[in-house]
Amino acid sequence: MRRPTVVVLAAGSGSRFRGTTHKLLQPLGDATVLAVTIGHALETGLPLVVVATEPTAEVARRSVASRDIVVLPRPGSAEGAGASLGMGRSIASGVAAHPDAPGWLILPGDMPAVQPATLLAVAQALDEHPVAYAQYRGRRGHPVGFAGELYSELVALDGDEGARRLLARYPAVGVDVDDAGVLVDIDTPADLERLRPPAARSG
Repeated sequence: MRRPTVVVLAAGSGSRFRGTTHKLLQPLGDATVLAVTIGHALETGLPLVVVATEPTAEVARRSVASRDIVVLPRPGSAEGAGASLGMGRSIASGVAAHPDAPGWLILPGDMPAVQPATLLAVAQALDEHPVAYAQYRGRRGHPVGFAGELYSELVALDGDEGARRLLARYPAVGVDVDDAGVLVDIDTPADLERLRPPAARSG
């Protein structure tokens, strides 16, 4: 039986972290933010593709086959001249890497608290709905899933808007989960600190 593919987005900016170190490369437990996110996706047994830039691809290669990593060139590089690393382009690249999938679950790489059971619940909802998303206590979160029928529109995405237009255009179902991690992304050092076990927190 064919199953939806998890698309982990790991090509975004470093956000409000000091220096040039990418937020996805920040330590979290014995791994990095991105490695934990990928680990949870792998635990589902679903197919996986990671959309990365070269620095984050290095982390992905430790647990994901090279054929399932899409490396986007950095803006400003010779290969990436005129390109952006907007969410739309990242989604389109990940979906295009697994064109025969019956659906795709979009999971930002900076959401390491999303649990494997949540990914599976959203994947199952795609059997009956074109768009599904995880929600916790009535609040919409990630992952967001899209059925295979939306392939042509997903691969045409570009820019920073991501898939918002598709969410507005097609009926979407919220999948209730007991997983507050669907609302937790890491944009600042304080966000990361809250996810770390008390014994591992600085200060």
